[in-house]
Amino acid sequence: QALLVESGGGLVQAGGSLRLSCAAPESTFSSHTMGWYRQAPGKERQFVSAISWSGGTTDYADSVKGRFTISRDNAKNMVYLQMNSLKPEDTAVYYCVAGADVRVQEWVRVWGQGTLVTVSS
Repeated sequence: QALLVESGGGLVQAGGSLRLSCAAPESTFSSHTMGWYRQAPGKERQFVSAISWSGGTTDYADSVKGRFTISRDNAKNMVYLQMNSLKPEDTAVYYCVAGADVRVQEWVRVWGQGTLVTVSS
């Protein structure tokens, strides 16, 4: 069973930084694009960022461009999301995902359990 495990969420003040981590089984990590989604209270789940298997191609939602950076370590089967200049509107549960092209939610094959990020004003 594919299992993605996120960590690194927490409470941070506006303007601060957090780094989310996601551990994946090698069978999932080695064959999929990886990424992150988030869901704020009362809102739909939305795409945040994606990274290709090689790490050479990344994509970001407009709302996080220039503030968030996605990366992956293929030797450790880990994917990361460095979040800087956090805003209260970044408050959400963040999900690690894997799939053929995770920029399309319908194509996400595996979801993590989520980690809560709360940004106070």
